[in-house]
This record gives sequence, C-alpha cells and structure tokens, in this order.
Amino acid sequence: MKKVKLYLTVMLAGVVLLSCNNKKNNTEESKNETAPVVVEKREIWSKEQANTWYAGQPWLVGANYYPSTAINQLEMWQEDTFDPKRIDQELGWAEGIGMNVMRVYLHDLLHQQDAEGLYKRMDKFLEIADKHHIKTLFVLFDSCWDPFPALGKQRAPKPHTHNSGWVQSPGQKVLQDSTQYPRLEKYVKETVSKFKNDERILGWDVWNEPDNMTGPSYEKVEIKNKVALILPLLKNVFAWARESNPSQPLTSGVWVGDWSVEAKMEPMHKMQIEQSDVVSFHNYNTPAEFEKVIKELQRYGKPLLCTEYMARPNGSTFAGFLPIARKYNVGMINWGFVDGKTQTKYAWDSWTKKYDSAPKLWFHEVLNTDGTPYIKAETDLIKKMTSEVNKVN
Repeated sequence: MKKVKLYLTVMLAGVVLLSCNNKKNNTEESKNETAPVVVEKREIWSKEQANTWYAGQPWLVGANYYPSTAINQLEMWQEDTFDPKRIDQELGWAEGIGMNVMRVYLHDLLHQQDAEGLYKRMDKFLEIADKHHIKTLFVLFDSCWDPFPALGKQRAPKPHTHNSGWVQSPGQKVLQDSTQYPRLEKYVKETVSKFKNDERILGWDVWNEPDNMTGPSYEKVEIKNKVALILPLLKNVFAWARESNPSQPLTSGVWVGDWSVEAKMEPMHKMQIEQSDVVSFHNYNTPAEFEKVIKELQRYGKPLLCTEYMARPNGSTFAGFLPIARKYNVGMINWGFVDGKTQTKYAWDSWTKKYDSAPKLWFHEVLNTDGTPYIKAETDLIKKMTSEVNKVN
C-alpha cells in the first residue's frame, strides 16, 4: 500500500511539473508572438567603420548616369520608357574604359506611382550594372532644375539647352505641404529597406545639392524659403534612411561655400557632413581649388567621394583632377556620360546665352551617342589609371 501511495505521489508531482513547464512554454511562445521585433538602431558610422568599408572598395571612378534616351529621372525609370537594352550597351561602354561606379537618380513620384514596378526596374538596372562590374550610388532626392515634376510623358528637350527637362524631387508643391511628408518617409524607408543588404549598391546619396536655388534657369519660380524647408526635412531623411538599417553608407554632398573651418560653414553643410557616413562633395573648379578642398575635408577623417566634377571650360578635367584624386584616394564620379537628351554638353549658361550648334568644347559628357569617345585621350587616361590602380594581383 505504501508503494502505491509513493507511486501516485511521484505521478502527481510529474503531472504538476509537466503542467507548469507547458504553461511556461506557452507563456514564452505567447510573448514571442506578440513582442515587437526590436531592430538595433543604426548609428552614423565612426571614422573606423567608414575607413574599413572604404578599404574594401576599389578606387572608384565613374559617372552620373542616365541613359542617353532619357531627359530626366522619370523618363529613365517609368515603365513605358525604361530602356534596359540601351542601359546594357552604355554600361558596357563604361566597363570598357575602366569605370566601376555610377551615381543614379531616383524620384519620389516613381515610388508613389508604382513602388513594386520601380523596385523591379531598379533590380534589373542593378543586374545589368553588376554584369559590367559596376556598383551603383542611388540618389533619393534632388533640388536642381525644374521644381514642378509630373509623371507621364516627359517633354522634348529644348534645343541646345543644358538639362532642359531635369526635375526636382520632391517638387515645390510637395515641399511646401507637410501633409505629404509621411509619403516621403514611406518612400525612403521602403526603398532603402528593400535594398539595404544589396552588395551591388555602393551607397545612398540621400539628397543632391539640397540648397541649390537653380540660378537663372528657374529662379523666378523658386520659393524663397526653400532651404529653410529642406534643412529639417533633410535631417529627417537621414534618420529615415538610417532607421532602415542599411549595410551601405549614407551621404549628401556639399557643393558650394567655404568649408575651410567650421565657423564659416552654413548650417546645411555642417549637418550634411555630420549626418554622412562618408563625406561627399562636388567641384567644378580648377585642379588647385580641387586639391585645396580635399585637404580641407580631410579633417573629418572619413573617406572622400567627389560625386560631381568635370566641366572642361572651367578647368575641371579628367587630366587635371584624376591624378590628384588618386594621390589622396578620393572616389571620382563625373557629370555626364553619353551625349543624349539631357544635352549637358552645353554649358549652364545655355539658359541665358543662345546656342545654335554644339559648342566647340563640350561642357560635360564623355562619349558620343554611338559610344565613340568625344576625346580619346580622356578615355585612354581613365582606362590606364583605373587598370593600374585596380589591377588584380
């Protein structure tokens, strides 16, 4: 009888223990099902992180890219005018002269129109670029040229005029309407998240020339408080992109002003550099000025990318800039690649000065529409320098 009682006691204890364990497991499972997924906040890269990333890259040399068949970002990416065959051909030409990076503009309206279609076409572009051993630096927003972008068929180029159809993102109406900002946030977060671990992407240039007031092209219709509106919005854009936890660096290039000391810098420029994982800048001046700017920006201790340069009449040339860039290990992305609908072989002054034919000395662009070099000595230099620096040991 004692043995039976002992057996029953052990059995009862086992049932109680099993019940407790099941209750504990169920509680833990319930917690796992309902607990929010906590994503570690992505901080701005330290100097060490940025330089470690940069050490894994080749010497970056390439161009701001849009196919010669597109007048602007919208025509490049919209379904009816997306031209993968031409893109493949032109990026093949880029690979042939040693280029390994392209800076490529997106647009918030493309995301609003058809996000999944945009991502499908972005993936196709990346597939083509990767085939040609080219990485992509995507640009999310841009303050240059026409402040009134519109989806659909884009206008024909205005004869002999530099960037006669390029459009801002976001447009002026959206910029002035803060109720549209959640849509911009959605665009940034969804786009960066979609490609955050894509090794074909070099990085994210979150806003091109945010304080650009467009000069004589559109200054009559620009709003006076444009920069004041963009300053806090750009800081939010950096935050939104960083919340998506990208493995690639974020940047926004300074392009005008005095950056020699902090005290002389505009609030916009200080913020751009503070929020950037790697420092980027534009320079269309002389080689001496280019080298001076490099030395000034070196104080931040991070990799430097020159994401716009090369305006021949200004003295900004491949022969003048590339040797200096190599000396300081600065990544180089010139404006323009193949002569086409953007017409950037014409100078900025084509908005105020009448041209009847192509200028004797092209402002931008590297290749003719058929892929032949505008100046063969330039493409020979690019190929020679990149092959020497990036040769496989």
